[in-house]
Amino acid sequence: MTGCAVLGVGLTPFGKHLDRSLKELAAPAVESAIADAGIEPDEVDIAFVASTVSAVTTGQVAVVGQVVLSHVGISGIPVYTVDNACAGGSAALNLATHALRAGVARMALVVGVEKLYAPDRGTTFRALNGAADMEWVRESGIDPERESVFVSAVYAQRLRDYAARAPLDAKTLARIAVKNRRHAAANPYAQYRDPLTIEDVLAARPVAPPVTSLMCSPIADGAAAAVISTQESERAVWIRASRVSMGSPPPRKRNTVERIAAAAYADAGIRASDLDVAEVHDATAFSELQAYEDLGLCQPGAGTSLVEREATSLGGSIPVNPSGGLESRGHPLAATGLAQVAELTMQLRGEAGERQVAGADVAVAETAGGFVNGDSAAVAVSILARGRDGDRRSVAKRRSAP
Repeated sequence: MTGCAVLGVGLTPFGKHLDRSLKELAAPAVESAIADAGIEPDEVDIAFVASTVSAVTTGQVAVVGQVVLSHVGISGIPVYTVDNACAGGSAALNLATHALRAGVARMALVVGVEKLYAPDRGTTFRALNGAADMEWVRESGIDPERESVFVSAVYAQRLRDYAARAPLDAKTLARIAVKNRRHAAANPYAQYRDPLTIEDVLAARPVAPPVTSLMCSPIADGAAAAVISTQESERAVWIRASRVSMGSPPPRKRNTVERIAAAAYADAGIRASDLDVAEVHDATAFSELQAYEDLGLCQPGAGTSLVEREATSLGGSIPVNPSGGLESRGHPLAATGLAQVAELTMQLRGEAGERQVAGADVAVAETAGGFVNGDSAAVAVSILARGRDGDRRSVAKRRSAP
């Protein structure tokens, strides 16, 4: 148990914001989180601000945290700028829990802010590909200013590895994309909310067959923030576990997400079957399918069955990405992990409106980013719950693991 709670969350809608600076993106999210927590800005006594590619896309280096917080009147406190690929926001949350547990702070502000859109697309590709070992990128033969090494090499290889051991149909991946867009329609912060059909997804531009462009997360600008503390409040959502790890080179006994998810479940005193709702890192629809299995939502090779039974849709036994996920909510890298936390906080409070998961008590957030030495460079898994100590009441009483 971390002994830390989320007191407030805030988001800036994800999308294309060429006319907004990092400061202007972060401000609404920070101000909303502070107001939601019911505190004043001067009650924050430490801050962790994640931003992964702003140095490339905006030229702002070294002091991103101080720059964006000064814009909302926060100063005179320790501020740490965090860069950990797509897991940057989740890593910032993890560091904040350590600070609070160590007793060096009482109230922490965690922010993720990112600008991925740039006047020229080459800058965006260069920023994205910089999250991989650049020597490996150059050796791959991929032009880092014209295509994504993650889609062309990393995700494509993972998909081939999966297809070699379990059935995989393009329609299954299309159903995941359609499901996430359906969820996003009820999320005012989502980048894409118009409905999709399976036919739309399958007919879209091929990226890494059978993956099409509509099965991939778009680039996005945006911000998310959370206020966390060791103090209790009526609306507090407790961080029961927060784990972050670098990946391991193959051959390895366990997938990195699987390994740290198991550790997070042990920290939280739960099983995967106790989860009510999940937000996962669906950089592609296939990434979501793989996450079902890595997180223990089903047995290895059974992810397709979850999709076919609509178990991961709202109203199903384990809704996944009620926010719309990266594919439809958008993916402004360092803001993604905290956007997941914001969504799950609303779910556990019962404040998610039309996308509410009924009776949600226990939730998991998973992010994974970068690529080094044959594996994700940074993986994070967090467990959130309505109660500080929690139990296994919600899921164990109404379903068994698929």
